[in-house]
Amino acid sequence: MSHIYTHGAHYPEAHQAGDKLAHYMSADFIALSDDLTVEEGRSTFLQQISDDYFPTYVFIVCGAMLRGALPIRALLQEENVAKPITSLMTSDLVHAAPDDTRHETARLIESRGMTLIPVTEHGRLVGCLAEKEIAHLLADEATEDAQRQGATLPLEKSYLEISPVGLWKKRALWLLLLFVAEAYTSSVIQHFEEALESAIALAFFIPLLIGTGGNSGTQITSTLVRAMALGEVRMADMGRVIRKEMTTALMIAVTLAAAGCLRAWMMGIGPEITLIVSLTLLCITLWSAVVSSVIPMVIKRVGIDPAVVSAPFIATLIDGTGLIIYFKIAQYFLGLS
Repeated sequence: MSHIYTHGAHYPEAHQAGDKLAHYMSADFIALSDDLTVEEGRSTFLQQISDDYFPTYVFIVCGAMLRGALPIRALLQEENVAKPITSLMTSDLVHAAPDDTRHETARLIESRGMTLIPVTEHGRLVGCLAEKEIAHLLADEATEDAQRQGATLPLEKSYLEISPVGLWKKRALWLLLLFVAEAYTSSVIQHFEEALESAIALAFFIPLLIGTGGNSGTQITSTLVRAMALGEVRMADMGRVIRKEMTTALMIAVTLAAAGCLRAWMMGIGPEITLIVSLTLLCITLWSAVVSSVIPMVIKRVGIDPAVVSAPFIATLIDGTGLIIYFKIAQYFLGLS
């Protein structure tokens, strides 16, 4: 006996927007009873395929309970047609549940390189994720991560379908939070107002310095969050990550410091300010490497998706702290109060 389960019959919400696996799983699968022989299994399989659907696997079930998966190639090429199909099946399968989240499933897929996932409920086969569904799920997850890293809440609809009011709701909260965070940057400048008045040339390099720190942090955060999503980096690797990023940042910092010297020379800036700018570039780049390496890993440690630590948030944090570094170095070398 064969079984084909109807996805929508079990989960009416399956076609609605959402991040549960029930939204992605397919009903287009073939399940064969575990008491069939190879010959009976072939006959049943050939009766159920259609011109627009030819799977690479069939599932083996006992009643509705999943027992394993059988590659179609093995079913069709087996010479002993009297052999039970259970002798050809793979029973070591990783299952998922309809209520599993897209994020959890994406991490599972990426860490194990899976191309087929049966979806079960209390052991009962209710759906599956094949290559098409997996590609759809991973694309949606990558889109959500990109939106979060861009400081906006994920969109439930396609871009052209969502209204301006909907976009406002998604973006305004993050922008307000970033606005509040940026306010301390202004406070830093106000605090060091006397230093700026004493050496007005310091102001020329503020956009350059905080922009460099933010850009450096964004590069590290984007790379690290993706590596964490793929399971390449874990909390235990924090020491290695920091050492790697600090070494890289040191090389980048030397390069940027040399560029800063050249820029200051082209502007006719004196040697003291040139030295201050170069040292600040060095310090900000190294500081950015530490912040951008540690924060995403700590965030994940406390159970929060590191993708929500958006690149703009990291950049905003580095802006203010970078200014403090800049003015403290200036105070030291220029003898300012």
